[in-house]
Amino acid sequence: MRRASVLPLLAVAAGLAATAPAIAQGYGYPNDPMLQAGRGRANYGGGLIEMLMTGRDPTPYGRGGAVYNRPAGYAYGAAVRAPSRYAPDPFAEARRPQAAPQAGRQVAALGEPAEPRAGISSVIEPRFRKQEVAYDGPHKPGTIIVDTPNRFLFLVQPGGRALRYGIGVGRPGFSWAGTKTVTRKAEWPSWTPPAEMLKRRPDLPRFMAGGPDNPLGARALYLGSTLYRIHGTNEPNTIGREVSSGCIRMTNDDVVDLYGKVGVGAKVIVL
Repeated sequence: MRRASVLPLLAVAAGLAATAPAIAQGYGYPNDPMLQAGRGRANYGGGLIEMLMTGRDPTPYGRGGAVYNRPAGYAYGAAVRAPSRYAPDPFAEARRPQAAPQAGRQVAALGEPAEPRAGISSVIEPRFRKQEVAYDGPHKPGTIIVDTPNRFLFLVQPGGRALRYGIGVGRPGFSWAGTKTVTRKAEWPSWTPPAEMLKRRPDLPRFMAGGPDNPLGARALYLGSTLYRIHGTNEPNTIGREVSSGCIRMTNDDVVDLYGKVGVGAKVIVL
């Protein structure tokens, strides 16, 4: 029974072996990768016959997967190169990871670096806020001392203490020093720019009524017969800076506080 079933298989195999030489010559499929792999070694027709006669797998890649539709030179884990006739990928650069922008730099919409914009901060530094400090100088309570280099105004208090305020002072060429007295006080003062200032700034108004937009702010203390004042400002971001034409600037809150503590005739020492 077993012999009867084997004989038909051998007959079929013999028929395949007879047609194998023609296939091996490449008739019909000259570029078949299986045929190319089979050349250069003993030819048993491939397929079942070769496996029965030699014990080896006749396919060039074994039985791990299909051998057709694989690019030449393919290996798992290796990069596949596009045929040379293909143009470069136009989107390759866009897919490339972009480096993070450098710290402290802004990046514009088109990727160009934008220059940092650093304006004057509107937040007053803590050291320029009103605070009570020790004082051991020779001046009596009620005296105002303006420390121009360090941007502080001191109001001497009893018991070896003083109130310290942050101020804005004259810019280079407009600073001054001396001893004056408070000759007048005004709430929400009006402003008439002096002739010297109008020569430098002809765009300024000739007169401005008192109010929140007035550059003299909420209060003003006039010093002797000079054009200088201790006054408030609607630009608190200028406290601690050299910005004025010689006047002493304070925040509106601080000048209101000082205004209520000193009277006409108070001594003012500008260092």
